[in-house]
Amino acid sequence: MNAQLSPEQFGGAPVDDAEPAVRLREIPYNYTSFSDREIVARLLGERMWELLDELRHERRTGRSARMLYEVLGDIWVVRRNPYLQDDLIDSPKRRRLLVAALHHRLAEIDRRREVGRNGDEIARYDRVGALLAAAREAVGSFELQFAATTALRRRARRLLARHTRADNIRFDAYARVSHVTDATDWRVEFPFVVLMPDTEAEIAGLVRVCIELGLTIIPRGGGTGYTGGAIPLTPLSAVINTEKLEELRAVEMVSLPGVEPAVPTIFSGAGVVTRRVATAA
Repeated sequence: MNAQLSPEQFGGAPVDDAEPAVRLREIPYNYTSFSDREIVARLLGERMWELLDELRHERRTGRSARMLYEVLGDIWVVRRNPYLQDDLIDSPKRRRLLVAALHHRLAEIDRRREVGRNGDEIARYDRVGALLAAAREAVGSFELQFAATTALRRRARRLLARHTRADNIRFDAYARVSHVTDATDWRVEFPFVVLMPDTEAEIAGLVRVCIELGLTIIPRGGGTGYTGGAIPLTPLSAVINTEKLEELRAVEMVSLPGVEPAVPTIFSGAGVVTRRVATAA
């Protein structure tokens, strides 16, 4: 009953069994669920994936393709690993060596492009040149992001510390990794910062600062949701962890500004600092 039907039985064209399958995960160090296409589109743009796909069928040795994929793999593995990010932020020398290695690979691809250039392959020459330009731009952005991240962290820490304790402001890899997903186990982007206020009185000030910094604000409870509501979709996001705000009181009917009639509310907070949260419209 489970026998597979051939394309001919569906009215389709016969399949050439000798045709090799296209490999879609050639980028090294990729231990994520992202395919090559998704990674290339994120780092270089969708048009560059189209060029890569065209050039895939024109490979000779494939060495230039492997070197380009190594460059993308190095960038991608750092983008998806906050521990590596922190290590490179703390070690400018190691960062310089990595960026130099990326540029070296791109220069070697360019050298091979020039050696293989001839009148019949000018279109290929131009397509590889477009890929190289996009890759160099990606490496440049990769290099600049460390200084930008350091500067934004410094500014954010200064402003946020006015509203909560310094140890409630978490930029470390452990905090970011543990808040990248909830019970769905979806991982899209790591948050820029995780905030863990002691009282609800701190939240208003923290929210104002996040807006000033241009951060997307994500409230999070215990991280047990199955709808993905606590998952960061942008690297410039702040997860506000409310696990400390665990005090709940009885339901009361309260008149709220601009809301008619009175609505059931709950006092929630930590310690003696509380606020009213509407439970229904």
